[in-house]
Amino acid sequence: MLISSAFSAGQFWILFKNWQRNQAAPPPAQKIASLTEIPVGGTLVFHYPNEHEPCILVRPDADTLLAYSQKCTHLSCAVIPNVAENQIGCPCHNGSFSLAEGRPLAGPPQRPLPRIQLEVRGDEIFATAVELRSI
Repeated sequence: MLISSAFSAGQFWILFKNWQRNQAAPPPAQKIASLTEIPVGGTLVFHYPNEHEPCILVRPDADTLLAYSQKCTHLSCAVIPNVAENQIGCPCHNGSFSLAEGRPLAGPPQRPLPRIQLEVRGDEIFATAVELRSI
């Protein structure tokens, strides 16, 4: 019963934060990089929506760009993408997330990584929103 209550409280917190963000003006779009700056298989660390929120941009193939918060949803350790294994790993407690979806695969994390929505304008990549997800 305690685990269920904690999980419900965590879900409630995510819903509340989503509601709170929806009430506030969305953060402005922010240029992250140009397409030529991130090769296929490459990654890039950036900050969005402010300098206190580290994020990772990953280009697993020529047509795909993915971005997530770099903070593990377990205890906020910095996660590290592994494009070859299609995973994002958390070295603190051996957690891992799906590279394609950001959902937890192993270890203590129970929630997916917040996804950073991206938009490509010409040759430039912009972060446009943060999407918190509960499952």
